[in-house]
Parts: sequence; structure tokens; C-alpha cells
Amino acid sequence: MAAIVLLCQNPALTDWLATLFARHAPELPVLRPEDPGADQAEVALCWFPPAGSLGALGNLRLVYSIGSGVDHLAQDPSRDPSVPVCRVVDPDHTLGMSEYVHWGVLHFHRGFDQVIAGHPRQHWQRPVQRKAEDFRVGVMGLGAIGAPVAVRLAEAGYAVRGWARTPRLIDGVSTFDGDAALPAFLEELDVLVNLLPLTAATEGVLGREVFRHMAPGSALINCGRGQHLNHPDLQQALASGQLRGALLDVFEQEPLPADSPLWRTPGVWVTPHMASAASDLCIARQVSDNVARLSAGLTLNNLIDPEQGY
Repeated sequence: MAAIVLLCQNPALTDWLATLFARHAPELPVLRPEDPGADQAEVALCWFPPAGSLGALGNLRLVYSIGSGVDHLAQDPSRDPSVPVCRVVDPDHTLGMSEYVHWGVLHFHRGFDQVIAGHPRQHWQRPVQRKAEDFRVGVMGLGAIGAPVAVRLAEAGYAVRGWARTPRLIDGVSTFDGDAALPAFLEELDVLVNLLPLTAATEGVLGREVFRHMAPGSALINCGRGQHLNHPDLQQALASGQLRGALLDVFEQEPLPADSPLWRTPGVWVTPHMASAASDLCIARQVSDNVARLSAGLTLNNLIDPEQGY
């Protein structure tokens, strides 16, 4: 069976993956980069691979992302684009994302951000309570994850809108599609949730032109990709009061460096890419199955379309 090498910038993640496969798929030959024979591995299992690590693998036949996204592979420009890329797709991923986004919306809807920010000053002031039906939430991206998230928020009583590149029909959600409809979708939103895939067309989409259409004092929740966010525009929107806060779970570099200004920006809430993740067993089973399929010359599951990037 093809050998697998673990390529992650975070040593703790490498340790977790090594333990995961030892427990759930002990038959797989899993190596760390420093192990003998690692440079001959045919499969690279990655999350933010170090620059140059993929290009150093002369026998590489498959690059595997341990998450549903693959844009983190751009951290290593040495990757051969002709080598196929697969991703892990957990059917429970949608549930985790829905829970996180619902919590994030409540965080801003009920004013928990304001209460927590007042703790250092012993500031006692009850936020104004608004009905969920009067709180306007927009979800950008209505795919396999975004659509169920929008439905959950609508079922919780929020006034939910959804936007996608192409038309969608979702019960209980007002839907918009295409660039021409984006301003109407954004108009006076209280919270914007981003769940778009990362493409050339969506990179940097969360910027000044989007923020200015939202309600003054509104908030952003980004669970898409770090590259969706224009950092200077976010800082400006927060400083001016156009945005009161931003809940960020994804970043261009992960872990988020200690010197990133996002850690210290008032109104920014950083979470460590925890909105949703595939389970240990799901990762082990899907990787094991695809490695067996690779060895047998069979079609791979969850293969990325290089044109679409997902």
C-alpha cells in the first residue's frame, strides 16, 4: 500500500493525525517528514503544508486535504498541479457549521459581544433585546453547507436572506443571485455570514463595497476562507463604526501568528478554525479507502475539480 507522509505547519496537528491513524487505520504506513523513507511517499496528507515540502516528494501520486477546503495547499507553491487532489467530506460537517453560525448570530443578536467587552471596565449595561424576526441575517454561499445553515437560522426565527452566484430556492429564505443582486441582498443586514468557496472571483470579496451596504453597527461572521477578507477594509469599517464586530474562524495563515493585529483589534473575535471539522473516524476511513483505490488504479472519491477549485 502507498506510504503517506503528514505535511502540516502545526506540530500539534501532526501529532494528532499520527495518533488518529494509529488508532483507526493501523494498516496504513503513515510517516512524519523526518522519518526514514518519508521523501519517497506517494500520498501527502496536508493542512497548510510547509513551502517546498510537496515539491520534494519525487514519487507523489496524490495530495490529500484533511478538511473540505484545499486552498491552504497554496501555502506550498512547489506543488505539482498535475497531481490529483482529494479532500475529506464529512456528512456531519454541516451540523457543526450550523451550530457555530447559530451561536455567532446569537453572539451579536443578543449583544454578548458588548457585554464581554465591558467586563474589563466592570461595565453593567443590559443590551437592548430585539426579536429574532427583526434581526436581518445574510448568508453568502448557498451550497451543501450554506443552505442548511440558512434554513436553521430561518427556523430559529431570523429574517434570513441568501446569496449565491446562481439561482437557489430555499423555504423560509429570501434568495438573491448574481453580482447585480448583491447590493439588494446586503442592504441593511445586521449580520453577514460568509460561507462561499474560495475562487478567483471571491477572493477579497469581504471588503469596503460589501460593508457599506450593511446596516451601521452590523457584524461579520467569516467561516469561508481567510482570503475572502480584505483586512485593511475590515479595520477601517470597525474604526468608523460601520461594523461593530467580526467573528473570524478562518485565516490565510493558520495558526494565526501571535503578531497578527487581529488578536488585538477591538471588536474582532478569533476562533481557531473550530466551526466544524471532520471526525477522526471519517478522516481515517476516507483516506484509507482512497489510498486503496489509488493502489488499485480505481477512480478516487472526493476528487477536486482543478478548474473550480472545489
